[in-house]
Amino acid sequence: MAASSALPQFHVVGFTGHRRVAKVEQVQAKIAAALDSLVANGEVEWLGVSSIAEGSDMIFAREVLAKGMEWEALLPLPPIDFKADFAEDKWREVEALMAEASEVRVVAQEGNREEAYLDCGIETVNACDVLVAIWDGEPARGPGGTADIVTFARELKRPLIVIDPVTGDERRENFEHYKPVDDELTFLNGLPEPTTKDTGDPADSLDLVGRFMAKTDQAATKGAPKFRLLTVAAVLLHLFATLVATFGLAFDWQPVGLSWAKLLFVLGALGSALAIRHFRAQDTWVRCRLAAELARAELATWGMARKAALFDDVNLPETRQLLRSLHILQSRATKGQRPNLDTFRQHYRVGRVDDQLAYYRKRLAKADPQLRMMRRGFSIATMLAIITTAAYAWHATFHIYEIPYFLKALLFYFMPIIMPVVAATFISFISINDLHRRVARYREMCHLLESVQKQIMVTHSWRSLEQLVRRTERTLLQEVLEWHTLMSHLEAHH
Repeated sequence: MAASSALPQFHVVGFTGHRRVAKVEQVQAKIAAALDSLVANGEVEWLGVSSIAEGSDMIFAREVLAKGMEWEALLPLPPIDFKADFAEDKWREVEALMAEASEVRVVAQEGNREEAYLDCGIETVNACDVLVAIWDGEPARGPGGTADIVTFARELKRPLIVIDPVTGDERRENFEHYKPVDDELTFLNGLPEPTTKDTGDPADSLDLVGRFMAKTDQAATKGAPKFRLLTVAAVLLHLFATLVATFGLAFDWQPVGLSWAKLLFVLGALGSALAIRHFRAQDTWVRCRLAAELARAELATWGMARKAALFDDVNLPETRQLLRSLHILQSRATKGQRPNLDTFRQHYRVGRVDDQLAYYRKRLAKADPQLRMMRRGFSIATMLAIITTAAYAWHATFHIYEIPYFLKALLFYFMPIIMPVVAATFISFISINDLHRRVARYREMCHLLESVQKQIMVTHSWRSLEQLVRRTERTLLQEVLEWHTLMSHLEAHH
């Protein structure tokens, strides 16, 4: 039996709370109970995320770790600056907790301290699916206080568990917006398994992501509706209908079959247009393509030492859980490893940059001659239209020569009408196939990747290499993101 390619789903519980709590044991018990109630949903794995200020933040972190959950620490400032807010003994506790964190992320590298704490709270809300708050209901005592973070969570309609630190009362808000599982990732996980032979380790995260990429790529390739072919067919059928009608009028030839042929061409064009509308209303291929490219990028950068998720700036609700799963799987698989800069650099250049450069060169070699051919066809049709129209005008004005009927019908009645239509058809083909933009895009990508080929071999630190890789991957993903936005817009207005 083939190994499953379904990615695990992860949910994140965030935390905000007061630094000073009088009833520590009560707060600890309430936080533990809130975590137990969330973890009781066995369909997903829960992780914790919070800052690590003195007080309830530290209580939350200890409870998360005590339950065997992973915990990500968010620091409002770099450790050397954050340390100033703690006594020496408390800072040792913070360092001990940070050593147990799955990831330690600094939210603000510089700036006002109060703003940094506010940004840290906002980032906690953005990163979580449910927010637990130890809040007494009072206004914030300064920017970035618990009340501010709760208010922000409410504005986003983020599910909230609010616990009063004095009375121990608990209330839940916005849980009607809570989704036990992510619909998009569930859909992607349910796609047919890839037909390629599976030779990897079913328990290996790298192999799992590879199988997931293979099946989403397979689904995208098989399911992609041929929009351009259908549109070209509609234009050609209209052209043939015009040819038939113009031929009949120009040569005064009107058999019954000619009318039926025209009707069939027009009906065929209508059928193509309806097919385009139908496929656009029910398409899933672009969702699969986006998922495949995200997984492909994760695989290409698997061995890179990184400070954050690869596409943490991709703000699409549909990809939130997918990106989280890919990032967590990669982080877990590479935790404790010491990647070699030279090895990864060579791997990325050959396996990703060179491969993509060959792909774009191939696409350019195909699209550029098509564009030139369409331009040439437009020029020839336009010149014939001009010549035959001028000849008709000259003859109609001066009547110098007698012209045979067939030649007169062809040059004066048929060609001046049909040639502009043919010229417009060539222009339509350029537009339908997006040839101007595609050729420019392929040239741009070739130039970019050739530049990356040179830059990547002179990078001598993980920081500079990560910046280069992130720019490259974001650019490679840009086109499919544009397609995703376009198709989402079409669906929303269907």
